[in-house]
Amino acid sequence: MEANLDLKWVKMFHESFQLSGVEPGQMVAIVSESQSNPVLVRLAELGLGLCGARVVTVTVPSAAVRTVQPIRSTGTAAAYDDYGMLLNAIAGCALIVDVTVEGLLHSPVRQEVLKAGGRIYMISNEHPEVLERCRPDPKLADRVDYSLKRLAEGKRMHVTSSAGTDLTVDIAGAPVRGGAGFLGPNVPIAYWPAGLALCFPLAGSVNGRVVLDVGDVNLTFKRYIETPVTLMIDNDIVVEISGDGLDAVTLRSYFAAWNDPVAYTIAHVGWGLNPGATWDSLMMYDKNEINGTELRAVEGNFLISTGANEFANRYTPCHFDFPMRACTVELDGQTVVREGRLQEPYL
Repeated sequence: MEANLDLKWVKMFHESFQLSGVEPGQMVAIVSESQSNPVLVRLAELGLGLCGARVVTVTVPSAAVRTVQPIRSTGTAAAYDDYGMLLNAIAGCALIVDVTVEGLLHSPVRQEVLKAGGRIYMISNEHPEVLERCRPDPKLADRVDYSLKRLAEGKRMHVTSSAGTDLTVDIAGAPVRGGAGFLGPNVPIAYWPAGLALCFPLAGSVNGRVVLDVGDVNLTFKRYIETPVTLMIDNDIVVEISGDGLDAVTLRSYFAAWNDPVAYTIAHVGWGLNPGATWDSLMMYDKNEINGTELRAVEGNFLISTGANEFANRYTPCHFDFPMRACTVELDGQTVVREGRLQEPYL
C-alpha cells in the first residue's frame, strides 16, 4: 500500500538535502524510472523545493527483464543503461538524486556520471519509515570514518562465530567504502540509509567457512535464515553450499541457474555501525515496501556479500548480501565486534 506524504517525511528529506550541501538556486536533477516508488519521488521534489533548489525530474521506462533469474537488492539499476548521454547531460547539476528501484550505485553508467563531474545521492527504495529511523546523522560520520581508516590500514580480518564461522580475509590494499547517509564535501556518491564500513578484497584473498545461522539474513530473498547454511570458501570462491533446509536448497538452486562461476565469488565484507538500524524490521514490511538496506547497517553486524567486485575484475548481475549477527570480527588482532556487539573505539 502506498504511504501518504506526511509532513515529517518532507522535512526529513529537506534536512537530508541540506546535509548534502543543497543550496537555494542550485539546479538538482531527480532520476527515476517508471517503477520507482512515487512517494519517494514526490518527497524528493518537495524536500528539494524547501531547499530553494531548481528541480527537474527525469523518468525513463524501467528496463526489460534480461536475466535468467529475478534480481533484487543489487544496487544496479538497468533503467539508464541506454540513457548514458542523458545522465551525462545532467551531470553538471549540483546534485543528482537517484530514486531508481535498484539504484545506480553499481550501475555501469554511474562511473560515467562521476567522470563527468556529477554527484549522486542515492535514496534506497524503502518505506519512508525505514528512512526516518535511519536518517542521516553527522555523528555517524565520525564512526564510519574511523572504521574506514582502520580498514584501509588493516592487513587481515578474521571472523568467527559460535555457529561455526571461521573466515580469514587478506584486506591489504583492499579498497574501502562507507558512508553516513549524506554527501559530505568533495564526496561524489552517497546513499541513504547508510552506516557501514566495507572493503572489497582483492583477488585470492578470502578463505574459510561461513555459517549462516538462524536469524541471519539473505537480503536478496528478503528473508531471515531459518535453517543453517554453510558456505565453504576457497580463494574467494564459494565451492560448497551445505544444509538440508529450504534456505540451502533455494540458495543452491538460485546460484546454479546463473551458470556463472563469478556468481560464487566474494564481493565485499564489513560491519554495521548504525544504531538506528534494527534486525527485526524485515518482519514489519511487505517485500515490495523495502529494499533491506537497513539490515546491512545494523550496529555490530558482519556483512559478507557475493557477486560483482570490480576491484578484483569480476562482474555478474547475481548478488547476495548476508548480514550476520553474533559474529566476532578481528582486525589485525584487535576485536572490532565481539559476538555481535561493536567494541570501543569503534563505537
